[in-house]
Amino acid sequence: MQVSLILECVASEQTVPTASDAIKRRRRGAELEHALLTAAWEELAEVGFAKLTMESVADRAQTGVAVLYRRWPNKNDLVLAAIRHYGDTHPIVIPDTGNLRDDMLALLENLNAGRTEIATLMGATFAGLRDSTGLAPQDVRRILRGEGPWRGDAVFRRAHDRGEIDLARIPRDVLELPFQLVRHDILMTLRPVSPERIHSIVDDIFWPLVTGPNASARD
Repeated sequence: MQVSLILECVASEQTVPTASDAIKRRRRGAELEHALLTAAWEELAEVGFAKLTMESVADRAQTGVAVLYRRWPNKNDLVLAAIRHYGDTHPIVIPDTGNLRDDMLALLENLNAGRTEIATLMGATFAGLRDSTGLAPQDVRRILRGEGPWRGDAVFRRAHDRGEIDLARIPRDVLELPFQLVRHDILMTLRPVSPERIHSIVDDIFWPLVTGPNASARD
């Protein structure tokens, strides 16, 4: 009888595995990294760059802070990785309408719809990264985009192949101008760009530059 009571007492004092313990045990590799970067993005969105810490991200991800430090040596690298991961997992849809003008209208509308909500967050984050690393926003964008071509370049390559434009005669700055204007408007107003403004950017600014005498389509 006494043995039975002792065993019951011991059993009642044993630690019962929690949900978070199960999460810590079973997440590995890409799944774990996805969870960490998702937690970092959510923490960044909720508290901002200044208040985000490695410890707060670890708590949100239900893991130990050492797990983060094994992958990213500091907060700056973690935030950059989280932003890149968000972009990779929430890509802007690249249209293929069959002509450049409609592709550009659709692409700018997709950019407008998909990035307006994070405009304020990115502005504050870029400022924080500049203070802590000295990186200007354009430096951060270059790090995030990497050395490879931007996915949206497919719109221009298809237009070139159709003979609508000649990429050899159009400066890169001209191709990027519509996107810079949309980003500028979003950051300045913290609101989505109007459809009228998007049409003006394409028809009144971009189109004359890529189809004018100095950038005429191939014969």
